[in-house]
Amino acid sequence: MGQALRLDDRDRRKLQVLYRQTRIDRRHSVLPDYGASPGEYTFFPNTPDLEPFPTVGRRMEVYRSEALPLALKAVRDCLAPDQTDLRPTHLITVSCTGMYAPGLDIDLIEALGLPTTIHRTAINFMGCYGAFNALKTADALVRADASARVLVVCVELCTIHFQKHSDENNLLSNALFSDGAAAVLVESAPSPNGSFRMQTFFCDLLTQGKTDMGWIIGDHGFEMTLTPEVPTVIRQGIGQALSRLLERGRLVIEDITHYALHPGGRRILEVIEEQLGIGSHENRFAYEVLREFGNMSSATVLFVLSKIRQALAPGHRPPYEQEPLQNPAGGHILSCAFGPGLTLESMILEIIPATSRQPAGAGHRSAVPVQAAS
Repeated sequence: MGQALRLDDRDRRKLQVLYRQTRIDRRHSVLPDYGASPGEYTFFPNTPDLEPFPTVGRRMEVYRSEALPLALKAVRDCLAPDQTDLRPTHLITVSCTGMYAPGLDIDLIEALGLPTTIHRTAINFMGCYGAFNALKTADALVRADASARVLVVCVELCTIHFQKHSDENNLLSNALFSDGAAAVLVESAPSPNGSFRMQTFFCDLLTQGKTDMGWIIGDHGFEMTLTPEVPTVIRQGIGQALSRLLERGRLVIEDITHYALHPGGRRILEVIEEQLGIGSHENRFAYEVLREFGNMSSATVLFVLSKIRQALAPGHRPPYEQEPLQNPAGGHILSCAFGPGLTLESMILEIIPATSRQPAGAGHRSAVPVQAAS
């Protein structure tokens, strides 16, 4: 990145400090250029200043060719061979990093051989909290029709929108974001393999942070605004928002056994921990995703939920340095994510154990199973 931005030695050292502070070990990209040397680029120009810089049109060409294979990997992980009879009745696609029509939803229908009569919904340009809007939509659909099976697919190719500005905001964005996809099946009955039941949602808007997080379409890609003030704004509003979330769910903080916080960045996680009175160990799944994948926008929180699901699986053995989950048979998950506005989305999930055999019904909605592909 220092080479692409043509930084001098002093600024390169500052960039290295910034990258160490992110607590990210690796990120994934559909572009091979990030692992190549100048002269080997296939997307960015092989010129010292990367000019002519790729246009929005060129970036959308990459999105159209790369989003589908990544989404299919996530969907096939979600709809495992033993669940082939669970054909979805609804399809919700989520993305803020690319758009085209006919879109990703239609490409998925063709690639998966889904009925052309499937109900389709596209949620675009909402940023990191987009998965919450998809889950709320799926929840409403299943409440209205207990026979509905809603497939939610989030796919984000953040790295195709690299901007070569060297100001602090762009350096921070370039250090955090990556590519990934995740899929969730939402239906009315719990899965024999265990489920997460969507119990309560709450959304708030922190308008004092409206200019601190933004996402606009420029001539050379989607341009991110992400200032260092975002954690401060979140600190001002997160406590009250999560208190209202718990109140809606008729719960207290002691009822929360697990946390699925969107790892928008290390400092954001620390601020939320301070407000909730928890430590990094309770929030370890978010840190694992941040370390292994970075910030994949809307798909990221589903990666965190996938980590929790794996840890709850019967017979799961955590890494030697970690203790097993204290409440593997049930409990509640508190989850939240943030986006432009500054928007704060949150939800509480109830853990339905794998051994549970509860009756189907409109009052029982579950995400089955949460799987992810990177």
